[in-house]
Amino acid sequence: MDQSSSLSRIDWVARSCRLLAATAAEFRDTRPFAGLTIGTGIHLEPKTVALLMTLRAGGADLVCTGNLNSTQPETVDYLRAQGIKVFATQTRDPEEHGASLDAILAEKPDLLLDNGGDLFARAADTPYANLLGGTEETTSGRTRLIPMRDRLDMPILVINDSPIKQFAENKHAVGQSLFESYLRFTNRSTNGKRVTVFGYGACGKGTAACFRNAFSTVSVVDIDPVTTLEAHLDGFSTPLREVAIRSADILITVTGYPDIIAATDLPLIRDGAILMNGGHFPHEIDAEGFRNSPDVAGTDRYEAEQIETVRMRDGRTFHILGGGHMANLAGPRPLGNTIESMDLGFTLQARCLERVAKGGLGGEACVIPVPADIDALVASAYLDLAR
Repeated sequence: MDQSSSLSRIDWVARSCRLLAATAAEFRDTRPFAGLTIGTGIHLEPKTVALLMTLRAGGADLVCTGNLNSTQPETVDYLRAQGIKVFATQTRDPEEHGASLDAILAEKPDLLLDNGGDLFARAADTPYANLLGGTEETTSGRTRLIPMRDRLDMPILVINDSPIKQFAENKHAVGQSLFESYLRFTNRSTNGKRVTVFGYGACGKGTAACFRNAFSTVSVVDIDPVTTLEAHLDGFSTPLREVAIRSADILITVTGYPDIIAATDLPLIRDGAILMNGGHFPHEIDAEGFRNSPDVAGTDRYEAEQIETVRMRDGRTFHILGGGHMANLAGPRPLGNTIESMDLGFTLQARCLERVAKGGLGGEACVIPVPADIDALVASAYLDLAR
């Protein structure tokens, strides 16, 4: 019998990311990032390691940080053991996170891989000569960077605007991971629960579908009447916002915008309700506004579970998961989206960075979707492995 070995979740993910592994094998030959430094600001968890090792296979030097409340210490330790510079802590403090971002830009990387626009927004304020451009992962980041186009004037490809990212990760994986995270946080059932989902983009569609498939009654709230009509025709209830809040046992935000559930909504929140956010930034649920409201008597924290219970002066209580941070990368055993979805999405990242590194896109490619030929290349490669 062969000698056995003990492996980590990082190893499990690496062996499961077949598309990234094939891309890394190609990059070892083509070396698209030889002589370049890539600065990254993206969730530091095991699936990110598979992406970073792919970029390194292509010749990149890497300097890395994470996002608020999602950095996993074992991932940082692994990367540092590989000789990669990492400036990151598992923090919810924006100032501490900002110092890590500044440390990345102080290295003057040639390419940036951004998540939420943190790095590019700072680079717009303090530009440097050798920055070629890069990628932005999220809708939240795209919204943030579009007003800065004139100052950035460099190719930035938005991964979230790829149809592959929209259906593979946002629709299917985000919904599934938020559903799984609800179960891990609470250990409570979804059967017969009344769930309100705020936002019916791709993430909202997947979230609503997963909870409905788990025998919940699901309502959808969206500010766009056309999108609300789509939710209605998909079979979801679309009540007015106030009604949707009052009736919900579980409230889930997936919009990318701030103050979706705010302190002004406290009179509406049902006794015992559970609030969770699936958007990138921790501002969709105004947890700090709740704590400071005169209508709140106090809060209790289940520290290990990252559940906060808000006690109202009128006797009601409700619960916030993960402090309002992205729930699928918070709380007990934060696994994030499925490996297969991130294998696709991160291969898009690698291919887009390769395209920017080759040059020729120009400043007019600033904050634009993934080029269609890259989508086709990645889709074909994934299907070839699946057949």
